[in-house]
Amino acid sequence: MQSWVIGNWKQNPATQHAVNTLIDELQEAMSASLAPSCQLMVAPSFIHLAAVAAQLNETDILCGAQDVSAHSASTGAYTGDVSAAQVQDTGAHWTILGHSERRQYHHEDHDTLVQKMNHALHQGLGVIFCIGESQQQYDAKETLDVLDTQLKVIAEVTQNLDDTTVLSEKLIVAYEPVWAIGTGKVPTVVEVSDTHAHIKQTLASYHHALGSTAVLYGGSVNADNAPDFAASDVVDGALVGGASLKAASFLAIAEAFAATKGNK
Repeated sequence: MQSWVIGNWKQNPATQHAVNTLIDELQEAMSASLAPSCQLMVAPSFIHLAAVAAQLNETDILCGAQDVSAHSASTGAYTGDVSAAQVQDTGAHWTILGHSERRQYHHEDHDTLVQKMNHALHQGLGVIFCIGESQQQYDAKETLDVLDTQLKVIAEVTQNLDDTTVLSEKLIVAYEPVWAIGTGKVPTVVEVSDTHAHIKQTLASYHHALGSTAVLYGGSVNADNAPDFAASDVVDGALVGGASLKAASFLAIAEAFAATKGNK
């Protein structure tokens, strides 16, 4: 069974020199035992995307973007936006969509995310689609209802695709409780496993081809708790924030998933 460990660098590091150092450290410390049981990916900021994609070309680490434009899949008069075609041209092959920070700070809604996912898929990019509930929604026991609403983006995209098998090969879902991102608060493995099982069932209800979609956990994942999450049969990897900015901690998380999933 293959797992995924993806580093979302967000607005880090600040300089190209620091980026180069991090990539070099990852490549030097990366163990051959990771492949093929754990696939690594990093998602740098747009300013560093092309350089990172070039550095990782012909390595075992994939490169993804952190977003794509909703307005156009290719070009247009959209100042500050980066299209899916431009991302693909850098050599990156995936993009993160629906992250809670984009939903919060940029007010991305259902229709916006449908457009972004359609653009990404039509340009051949894979999509890491993020979903998750707030602290208030978690406390009110509304988690599954919130996730069902957010997953309707995938349902709509699926209905409009001529070939749904494309989506089954190009989709990863990342469950990130908003209240756990960067806070040090972490739900229990039982809670996460129950939520992941629900997500998988919901995806399969859209189309049987989506039944094998990888579902990752994100939210204060670190080297200490990664083995616990890796032990769950329904946690297929991790979307990692701060811990991905240090080669040692990022690779320790990957090793935890490789060791567990590689034996199944």
